[in-house]
Amino acid sequence: MKKLFLFWSLLMMLANLHAAPVVAEGYSHVKSVGDIQEYTLKSNGLQVLLLPDHASPTLTFMVTYRVGSRNEVTGTTGATHILEHLMFKGTRNRPNSSSNNVKQLLERTGARYNASTWLDRTNYYANLGSEHLATIIDMEADRMRNLSLDDADRQAEMTVVRNEYEQGENSPFQALYKEIFYAAFVAHPYHHSTIGHRSDIEKVSIEKLREFYDTFYWPNNATVTLVGDFQPQQALALIKNAFGVYPRSPKPVPALYTEEPAQGGPRRVSVKRPGQLGLVAIAHKIPQATHADFAALSLLSAVLTDGKNSRLYKVLTDKNLTTGVSGFPGFNADPSLHLLFLPMAPGASHEQVEKIALEEIERLKKEGVSEAELQAAIAKSLASTAFDRDGSFAIAGNLNEAIAAGDWSLYYSIDEAVRKVTQSDIQRVARQYFNEDQSTTGWFVPTNPAGTALTVPLAATALLADIGPNYYRTPGLSEIGPHAAQSADAGSGPVSSAVRISAKAQRSKVAGIDLITYATGVKDVVTLRGALPAGRAQAKSNPALAALTSMLLDKGTQKQDKFAIAQRLEAVGASLHFSAGVDTLDISAKCLKKDLPLVLSLMAEQLRMPALDAEELAKAKKQLVGGIKRSQENTDYRAADAFTRLIYPVGHPNRQSDPGALLAAIESVQPDDVRAFHKAHYGPGHMILVAVGDLTNSDLADEVTRAFAGWQGGSAPVRNTQALTLSEPKVENVQVNGKTSVSVLLGQASGLGHQHPDAMALRVATAILGSGFTGRLMANVRDKEGLTYGVSASMGNDSFNQGDWRITASFAPALLEKGLASTHRQLNLWYQQGVTADEIASRKTNLVGSFQVALSTTDGLASTLLAAVERGYPLSWVDDYPAQIRALTDSQINLAIKTYLQPKNMVLIQAGSLDGVKH
Repeated sequence: MKKLFLFWSLLMMLANLHAAPVVAEGYSHVKSVGDIQEYTLKSNGLQVLLLPDHASPTLTFMVTYRVGSRNEVTGTTGATHILEHLMFKGTRNRPNSSSNNVKQLLERTGARYNASTWLDRTNYYANLGSEHLATIIDMEADRMRNLSLDDADRQAEMTVVRNEYEQGENSPFQALYKEIFYAAFVAHPYHHSTIGHRSDIEKVSIEKLREFYDTFYWPNNATVTLVGDFQPQQALALIKNAFGVYPRSPKPVPALYTEEPAQGGPRRVSVKRPGQLGLVAIAHKIPQATHADFAALSLLSAVLTDGKNSRLYKVLTDKNLTTGVSGFPGFNADPSLHLLFLPMAPGASHEQVEKIALEEIERLKKEGVSEAELQAAIAKSLASTAFDRDGSFAIAGNLNEAIAAGDWSLYYSIDEAVRKVTQSDIQRVARQYFNEDQSTTGWFVPTNPAGTALTVPLAATALLADIGPNYYRTPGLSEIGPHAAQSADAGSGPVSSAVRISAKAQRSKVAGIDLITYATGVKDVVTLRGALPAGRAQAKSNPALAALTSMLLDKGTQKQDKFAIAQRLEAVGASLHFSAGVDTLDISAKCLKKDLPLVLSLMAEQLRMPALDAEELAKAKKQLVGGIKRSQENTDYRAADAFTRLIYPVGHPNRQSDPGALLAAIESVQPDDVRAFHKAHYGPGHMILVAVGDLTNSDLADEVTRAFAGWQGGSAPVRNTQALTLSEPKVENVQVNGKTSVSVLLGQASGLGHQHPDAMALRVATAILGSGFTGRLMANVRDKEGLTYGVSASMGNDSFNQGDWRITASFAPALLEKGLASTHRQLNLWYQQGVTADEIASRKTNLVGSFQVALSTTDGLASTLLAAVERGYPLSWVDDYPAQIRALTDSQINLAIKTYLQPKNMVLIQAGSLDGVKH
């Protein structure tokens, strides 16, 4: 530990040597921590954080306002979140009706942009090319104080937010999460959810929202964070010119002084709704993120729930009582909660799962943790920090949470604190905080349509969908955290616009594997992405074989059991995952540079010689059944599942299996079947492996040779050449009881594979209709009419075969008829009239810009290189894609719409609670 700390101190000294602050007129330099410089704009108190990184011609610009749901009271719950939505509705200088409004401006640059609201903050961000820095600074400064805030916009956006609320209510996790916070906090405003109460969403006035805006949206209540490719002197001047025109807030920003009183005993809540499987959640009160105990609590959480060697995995998931376990401490400005989520497996009882979890917590409090558990938790935490610095967006996002917690330097100091945690610290915080009197326990109890508890033994369980082994995701911020208007996926990264990726990448056959490597400027991180043809398409005799085989890969090998493998990975904080899709077995791994030989050796061992144990197969079958049952609570999944059976013929790889047939298939799989599938389809013959990050190409090739030498076999991808057509329209209603939002899917087979000469033209046209906030669907169905939270159009499932074209949306049952009419109206106008030259020019710029931004992380670049090779393209396709987009003519794009689509013959799926809804 002492050596580690000295090494860290040396790194900090070296970082500070090249992170000297610049002298900028109008600013006070506050402090330097690591590579980050903090400044204050003297005229108005704006806090500015700068972290230059010139590895890629991209940057992330973020504005964090210190206002969240904690600043709301009864009657205005959800106001912060609604205001976040209205920040995209135009300013006095950029009205929403203009061609230079916020969304048009950002999408023309190709920015990955969005906003999110959480308990302690609201943030607005864009990840874009560095040449657009002045544009994004000017825009964000404009909406800080010049927001239009029209009541017509509020009314339209209210129904959008209400639909977002309804989608959240569809999730058992989110519904239970909200009830736990309602019960756990009596006085403190963490009591209510970020999205607010439905009645407040519907009734809050524009005057109240303007009052909120005029109270909190001021420079002295905001932090500007800039990470990536920029010159500090120039950036500070631009920020001063744009934001410096505003004064400090005319009144002091209100401070929250309410403290939660001590809890006097355990609290319990339950949510009873139609559903498939139960869920147990256990919460304990913990201190704020700046507290000295937070680091120990984060490691305690990891010991309990992170990985196969975690305490709760061993006593619950490995015993077929849960389908997974997860836990996380609230990283907040005020005392919050540590939450455990325990999604139950078929046949398990709430009482049993809760009892075992609490017993394991008590055992930890009594006996403490081992040195091995402590060191593994520390290693995972430190590796996670390194991974979270892979790209400017990741850095800015993590800084955002530290700002919200009250001290941005937590971004660095948490790691230092984690290194100092001892075994006794973890035992102490477990005893201090994980006790019954500070707990709130919640059960999600699935009911049948009549409202009574639904208990179905495993043998009688009807499987209603066909999914892969990784469908179920334990809850994280994506499900129960910040509400964002649209998902973001961006970062800073490794490539320069002046360098062709294909010229720098190395591609060769190594041990029979198609190996692609790309060394980048990212520090100490390596991302691996791989695939081999061993998906559902290869398992023609049994649709469950590919999924079950992939699930067994990390359940032990002929050399060591699953816990030994997990221990080796967890000891260095590395990750290694396998999952079977339609066409391929997908491989993903991430590690520190020094641990790459270990990860490659374990990858090879698990692929080449998995134990394929009968007992583990029985567990995998039960877990797959549990994941499938949980999928039946997801209306988006149910709609997509039904869609495949209507547009793809029997035998097509993209067609998901009939539920009854899948149930029989899972039950029928025997160990010999899995072994035969593995022998027939696993091998290097058609395997692709991509490595991106801090690596040396020749060294990596040597490691791959050592790990995979002598491995043979493998099967070719399945290519289905059957023409896909749809001769008549079809409608299918999928009843899912107890849902407050209906998922809609409208589409058809496209008849196009990814390499088809017309596929790119149709993709551009489809993006004009339904990509992002400026796509016609969002601009009209959402923004103008306020009928949905989200609606989009896309093409997919076409990497190996002819794929499909679809529109997806979500509507409240009462708005379903209007929503469908509006969607059809936009689809028909697009089809009949085509798209304009201005739309095409703008969308080309957007697609090229967003593609280049996506290459700016090791994840993004590795995934793009893998997808290109899988689809049969040379590596040069990644470099040539922008030129191919620009070369498309207006007539090509419009002709593609008429040639391949037939709106009058499309399939319509509606999934949700449809009783009383007009069809």
